[in-house]
Amino acid sequence: MPADRDIHAASAHPEVVPAPLVALPTGSTAIVYCEGQFGEQDGKTANGLVRHSEKYEILSVIDSRHAGADAGTFLDGEPAGIPILADLAEAIAHAGTVPDYLICGVAPADGLLSSAQRVVLLDGIARGMHIINGLHEFLSDDAEFAAASILADVTITDIRRPREKKDLHLFSGRIFDVTCPRIAVLGTDGAIGKRTTATLLVKALNDRGIHAVMVGTGQTTIIQGGRYGVALDALVPQFCSGEVENQVVAAYEGEDPDVIIVEGQGALSHPAYLTSAHILRGSRPAGVIVQHAPRREVLGDFPMVAMPTLASEVALIEAFADTRVIGVTVNHERMTDAEIGDAIDEIELAHGLPATDPLTRPLGRLVDMVLRAFPQLDRGAPVTASAA
Repeated sequence: MPADRDIHAASAHPEVVPAPLVALPTGSTAIVYCEGQFGEQDGKTANGLVRHSEKYEILSVIDSRHAGADAGTFLDGEPAGIPILADLAEAIAHAGTVPDYLICGVAPADGLLSSAQRVVLLDGIARGMHIINGLHEFLSDDAEFAAASILADVTITDIRRPREKKDLHLFSGRIFDVTCPRIAVLGTDGAIGKRTTATLLVKALNDRGIHAVMVGTGQTTIIQGGRYGVALDALVPQFCSGEVENQVVAAYEGEDPDVIIVEGQGALSHPAYLTSAHILRGSRPAGVIVQHAPRREVLGDFPMVAMPTLASEVALIEAFADTRVIGVTVNHERMTDAEIGDAIDEIELAHGLPATDPLTRPLGRLVDMVLRAFPQLDRGAPVTASAA
């Protein structure tokens, strides 16, 4: 997209554009820094990059707590060929050369770097690595980082930096021209697996011959290489619904998909985040899948707040938007395989909704969840935005 393209938010027919494509240096090898957080809720960016990355070749993850383990085995029980190493020097030695990028893989609730984290990223710059930063803190605006990057002739990419306000979109109503179903993957908390479920669902649908496209709403999806998306929590709220709408319309017009899967953020009931509301308003999904962690008792970064019940979140979503929950996906943290099976059975019995765990159960169950709600996707009938 040309940098000088004129996009007017308040136009009657605003131009629809995909997520901004950041001009990056040549090369794709990367180390992901996630000291003390890999596999945890605040390590979700690193977790996501180990599971899926279209843009970068992930060579290793830095977290001294788990050094020596395979990152994929540690996360999901399946080797990914990505070692967890103790520090940046060891990661560079393992690579055999200085990789192109150092990606900040931590994602704390406040979106800020600690002093120790700053030291590691500055070390990466000094060694000649470009920085990919998904935090709210824009490192290219930091005098120390800016000076270091100039001296080392490297770039700093702040993924969450929004476009100029003149280039943002208000809600326009163009979502009503999108005739394929939209399914939002929401949840009962932040960092609960919504992006992972959405990514797996898109892959499984496409493997089934159903053309599915994902619209991301967070920084990790953009870092992974998603073509359509926006870091929603970095925007002025006035533009949030419009930017979600714009990305959904861009995906529809650019890909002509059978179905669009929209990544969720936070939770509609969450006291600190409003992003789920904007996703529901902007994408107007015909169906919602709710991700839930049965063993989580308090909100991940807000332990003073009890987790909502699955029933209360489903009721809130269906009261807030003209949509319906079509299924539940389980986050299996602190659960044995037998307990996962019991939780799936309990959810289906108590709520009358299909349930599965995308990471431990066949992905066909996730696809079947969608086809139960939208059978027209599987029989070649005309696809409409209304759930069956």
